[in-house]
Amino acid sequence: MASLFEKDIQFLKGVGSKRKVLFEKLKVPTIGALLRFYPRIYEDWSNFTDIKSAPVGTPCCIKAVVTSPVYESLIRRGMSLYKVRVCDGESYLNITFFNNRFVKNRLKLGEEFLFYGIVKSNFNHYEMTSPNFMSVNDCVALRPIYSQTQGLTSKQIETSVKNALKLLPDTVKDPLSTEIRQKFSLCDLRFAIENIHFPANKKSLDAARKRLTFEELLLLQLGLSQIKEHNRKQNRFKIKQNLSDEFWRLLPFKPTSAQIRTVNECISDMMSETSMHRLIQGDVGSGKTAVAAALCYSAIKSGMQAAIMVPTEILAEQHFNFFSRVLGAAGIRVEILTGSTSKAKKRRIKDYLEVNAIDLIIGTHALLSDDVYFSNLGLIITDEQHRFGVSQRAKLVSKGQEPHIVVMSATPIPRTLAMIIYGDLDISIIDEMPPGRQKIDTFFVSGEKRLRAYNFIKNLIDEGRQAYIVCPLIDENDSNLLSAQVYAQKLQNEFFKNYKIGLLHGKMSAREKNYIMNSFAAHEIDILVSTTVIEVGVDVPNSVVMLIENAERFGLSQLHQLRGRVGRGEHKSYCILISDNKNEETLHRLHTICRTNDGLKIADEDLKTRGPGDFIGSRQHGLPDLHISGLIKDIGILNDSKHAALDILNEDPHLRLEKNRTLKAEITQLFSKVECGFSF
Repeated sequence: MASLFEKDIQFLKGVGSKRKVLFEKLKVPTIGALLRFYPRIYEDWSNFTDIKSAPVGTPCCIKAVVTSPVYESLIRRGMSLYKVRVCDGESYLNITFFNNRFVKNRLKLGEEFLFYGIVKSNFNHYEMTSPNFMSVNDCVALRPIYSQTQGLTSKQIETSVKNALKLLPDTVKDPLSTEIRQKFSLCDLRFAIENIHFPANKKSLDAARKRLTFEELLLLQLGLSQIKEHNRKQNRFKIKQNLSDEFWRLLPFKPTSAQIRTVNECISDMMSETSMHRLIQGDVGSGKTAVAAALCYSAIKSGMQAAIMVPTEILAEQHFNFFSRVLGAAGIRVEILTGSTSKAKKRRIKDYLEVNAIDLIIGTHALLSDDVYFSNLGLIITDEQHRFGVSQRAKLVSKGQEPHIVVMSATPIPRTLAMIIYGDLDISIIDEMPPGRQKIDTFFVSGEKRLRAYNFIKNLIDEGRQAYIVCPLIDENDSNLLSAQVYAQKLQNEFFKNYKIGLLHGKMSAREKNYIMNSFAAHEIDILVSTTVIEVGVDVPNSVVMLIENAERFGLSQLHQLRGRVGRGEHKSYCILISDNKNEETLHRLHTICRTNDGLKIADEDLKTRGPGDFIGSRQHGLPDLHISGLIKDIGILNDSKHAALDILNEDPHLRLEKNRTLKAEITQLFSKVECGFSF
């Protein structure tokens, strides 16, 4: 089995070196990868409909007899049409094929075939273009349809899969034990592989999919558990005392119970025998920054250095101002290091870090520079962690001796799912908002009401407030959308002539970005037109309205994040979503964000709509690609596989037993192309 699975696909019958290149475009380099290249959808050939009753515009299956010879016509060089007429006993159907000369030999007069495609009708005249077809004698209930690439059709992939299946031995070594399969009612691997490609019926397909989904999620969880175990190092920076109460007294506000609980969970980790690896998840405005400051306080007062890495200079500046103000009062030395820090200051900061003359450094990717050394780095916090790749976080970690690690995320994820996605981390959730945090009224309007929205903004500005307007583009690379630059100029010239408008986008230098954001914070700008660069930005309590153009182009969680830029002060705040999109699914998404300010509900809807790959950015998390599992729709199977993983690990934590060798090999294969900082 292993040798077959590893065999180069070019040696499979009908493939060869040329077609191998096409398969590799689909990430199918071996016969094993082909057998794990599951169909995208299935055509249901089991339910026939008569021609007259065929649902217009929907794929369906017609059983009919060929009543005319195939007629060929050349309409232009390189384009031939092949026409044939079929009958189901009552109605006739005219079928057209393009450049398919093989149909002349296949569709014999008087023979009965099944045709799968879309029927078009014009009064009593029925047509079908380029349907799939097969003889009734070769009929299958469900036919697989595969993702394809230019030069390699689904039918060709189907033929290759059939050839690969012929090579399978009668008994295939199964990574799932008989005990697990019996306990969770799972079929064996050979049955699953055969029936995921060519199911005998719907029941067989469901059984195959359940088993393969279970296996994939089990491997995922076992792999993440191995990484987690690998990361559990002896605690070199054990703190003896929880100083969080001492820290809370430094703040001008009272912490929420969720903030206190989260800090205590982290401190407990830092007092244990192994170093901390924890995710802190909290909605926009839940107070993660204060939690980070509390952890830094206890760590630094216990003799460690701390580092906080953020994705933007704007956010670094904001954190630096907050931490300097709060921790500086307690004698803690705080510095900032970014790309725009002057050379002389960079050199001084690096020298101070190396001799422990700086307690807390806040910075961007500049912290990853090879010439940045720490004397005693014991705590690392990455904020908005989805913006950093696994290798980037690993590089910062390597600058310490097994430091405590905290990753922070404002993207809410349902807890069950978070335990999978972040299976290599312990999880704390800040599930309570600080008192006084305002609900932001959110409205969805069409483009024809844009002028009313502008007037609404004018009225708020006249009252002394400020506004954000967000565009999805920087450059004018879409004829239907204005670039941020053109749009900002249009606003200034036509709608907001007497108001000060600023522009912020990702192609500006760090110095330019900081200047604009600081000007906005100082109320030197009334309206800030921006791309999503302000998704993570400076708090401006006086900004009370967020208008988002072409809102359909953003994910729900991103819209929620953008909305969180307002509502940070004492004034009533608003979010206006503008879109002319009429798609039902899009409208449902946009109405969802209008109905709720609950980040978890929004995240759940976003996951259902976009899937986990787009939602979390798998590669950023060190997660392998999932070929068949859906982390939302398969939540029941996910929970079962979790229980199975715990049973396996309780018996064999390192998967060293003979019966788990195949499991270990499959895990290694699953994680082979993933940056996870660990070799299985």
